[in-house]
Amino acid sequence: MDLIAAAGLGLALTVTPVPLPGGGAGVGFDDLGFSSRLGRVLVPAGRSGALDLIDPATRKIESIGGFSAADSFTGGHGEGVTSVDEGRGLLFAVDRTVRQLVVVDPGSRKVLAKAPLAGGPDYVRFVEPTGEVWVTEPEDERIEVFTLPAGSAGAPVHAAFIAVKGGPESLVIDAARGRAYSNFWKSTTVAIDLRKRTVVENWPNGCEGSRGLALDSKRGFLFIGCAEGKAVTLGLERGGAVLGSISSGSGVDIISFNPALSHLYLPGGKSATAAILGVSAAGALTLLDTVKTAAGAHCVVTDDRGQAWICDPSHGQLLLVQDSLPSVR
Repeated sequence: MDLIAAAGLGLALTVTPVPLPGGGAGVGFDDLGFSSRLGRVLVPAGRSGALDLIDPATRKIESIGGFSAADSFTGGHGEGVTSVDEGRGLLFAVDRTVRQLVVVDPGSRKVLAKAPLAGGPDYVRFVEPTGEVWVTEPEDERIEVFTLPAGSAGAPVHAAFIAVKGGPESLVIDAARGRAYSNFWKSTTVAIDLRKRTVVENWPNGCEGSRGLALDSKRGFLFIGCAEGKAVTLGLERGGAVLGSISSGSGVDIISFNPALSHLYLPGGKSATAAILGVSAAGALTLLDTVKTAAGAHCVVTDDRGQAWICDPSHGQLLLVQDSLPSVR
């Protein structure tokens, strides 16, 4: 396989391309996920019309169809399936083209149910404490809440809207604290009470453009990726105070955190780089290394094997980073 050498500390990091089925024409990636319960990387593959599940040990790919597809890639990430989450052994995905919430059985790789969305979707997340599914609808500045029927049969049912004026961008569920976190598009991160379904706190985050979120639930750190090329740590046990900040790259969007290594991954779609940051026990951020990626590579997810998977939209593939850098404590 073609290997791309790392830039930075020169510690023999490699980036290995992993092509996706039907991805050769390009894929409008956005949200990526990892399910420890399924042991799979979850890849909504946009234009291709498939939700791809990757075994991180073997790199074997299983594709689940039933989503909107297109013959050509025109850029962006507004087509087909673009976000997914796992809960109750099921997969919940959104199809942007037809504005639907789709429930999938990963075992049989079949679509079980579909429900119409009231607006254009962005992120979908399963909320374990309430058994709900939340879908962000940024154009309408709200989150749409769905309840689930008993068992696996039946479609999700619309239950409520949560107003998030100035957002919502990104969505992370913190079951331990009974909160969800999202961003306004500029300078602010918000906390939402899961049961009250309302914004309860606003925190300045220092971003010109607030984008992706990642959570270190155990230590109470919330990380924000800033579009201008920056990562910020907020302390959840310290009233949302800024604990750390560092700049790297540009065009940052979706970020990811590996709790075993205490590494934060910060891809820049404009700079075609991805920074690997160390997170100290106090929440401070340090640059450990930077790898070369690809133009438009704006999203990343980590697995449980010390690997980071970065999207490469133009080539319809993922870039697999083997993170051999020391853990941070």
